[in-house]
Amino acid sequence: MGKVTLQSIADEVGVSRMTVSNAFSRPEKLSADLRERILAVADELGYVGPDPAARALARGRTGTVGLLITGRLSEQASDPVATEFLVAVADALSDHGLALTLITAGVGGETVPARDVPMDGALVYVCEPDSTDLAWLRRRDLPLVTVDQEALPGRPSINVDDRAGARAAAQHVIDLGHRRVGLLNLHPVQEDSPESTPVDAPWNPPASERDAGWRAALSAAGIEPAVELAAFRPVTAAYDAARRLLERPDRPTALLCFSDVYAAQALRAAESLGLRVPEDVSVVGFDDSSLATAVHPCLTTVSQPVSDKGRLAVAALLESMGSPAGDPVRTVLPTSLVVRDSTAPPPSDS
Repeated sequence: MGKVTLQSIADEVGVSRMTVSNAFSRPEKLSADLRERILAVADELGYVGPDPAARALARGRTGTVGLLITGRLSEQASDPVATEFLVAVADALSDHGLALTLITAGVGGETVPARDVPMDGALVYVCEPDSTDLAWLRRRDLPLVTVDQEALPGRPSINVDDRAGARAAAQHVIDLGHRRVGLLNLHPVQEDSPESTPVDAPWNPPASERDAGWRAALSAAGIEPAVELAAFRPVTAAYDAARRLLERPDRPTALLCFSDVYAAQALRAAESLGLRVPEDVSVVGFDDSSLATAVHPCLTTVSQPVSDKGRLAVAALLESMGSPAGDPVRTVLPTSLVVRDSTAPPPSDS
C-alpha cells in the first residue's frame, strides 16, 4: 500500500479532502461523530498525521523557538543556574504550545543550526557577541531576545543587576573587616582549548559586571584585590585558581567568586590547604543556586531570580513575534545578598 494521504482518507470516508483536513486542524468545524469516524479511518489506514513542514508553510509558523547557548549541552547541564534557566524557558514555551530547539554556538559541522533550522524566533543566552551562529540568526531577521549579555540594537534584552549584587557582596566582606580580598572570576576560554591565551579581564557581560561591582566597593575602601581567572571547564580550573590565591604570601582573607560553582571549588581549595571557612578565609558566591546550601558551610552568596529571567525572556520573545514594531524593552532584574555561614570577620592576626 502506498503512502496514506488526506485524499486516501477522504475517498474511504466519502467526504472532501478539506473535511478530512479540518478533522485534524479545525475540529470545531465538524460534528463530533463525523470527526471520530474520520480519525478512526485514518488510524485504520495507518495515517501518521499532517506533514509538519507543510503545516508550518501553511501557517507561516514552525511552532519552534531556538535557544542559542555557548558550548555543549553537557556543560550547561552541569551548571545548576543554566539548568534552572533552561527548565524555566522550556516550561514557559510549553504553556504556549511551543517547542524548544537548542542551538549550541560553535558546535557543528556542515550543518549550521542557526542558519538551517526552522524556527519562529530565538533566545540568545550568554553568547559571545562575535558568534557566527548569532550572526546567522540576525541575518535571518528573526525575532531575538538576548539574555545575560549586551542588548542587540532594536532587540529586547533580559539581564540581572550583576554589578549591584557584586558591589553588595564586596561591601559585606569590607564591613566584616577584610582588607585582603581575592577575586575569582571567569576566564574567556576553556583551559584545555588550543586557543587559550593569558588575559587580564573576563569576557562575558555577567563576569565583567561582577568584576566592576566588586572593584567599585573595594576601590572606595582603598583595597586593591588579588585576581585569578578560571575557565568554566574543567571544574578543576576554578579549584586551581582558588589555590593560587590562597597560596599567596599575602593570602586573601576573603574570596569573591564568579558563581556558587566557583565558590564551592574555593571551599575545596581552602580545605586542601588546611584553611577553615570562615575562620581563616571567607568565601562568597554568586547566583544562590541549589549548590549554595548543599555545600558546607552554606554559602553567603548573591541571589538572582533565574526562573523569572527565563519566563520574562519567553514573554519578551512572544511579544516580539506577535508585534515586532515598537521600542525594545531592556529589563534588569534585581539581585540581593544572602548571608549564610561562609563569611565572618577576618582572623585577628590578619
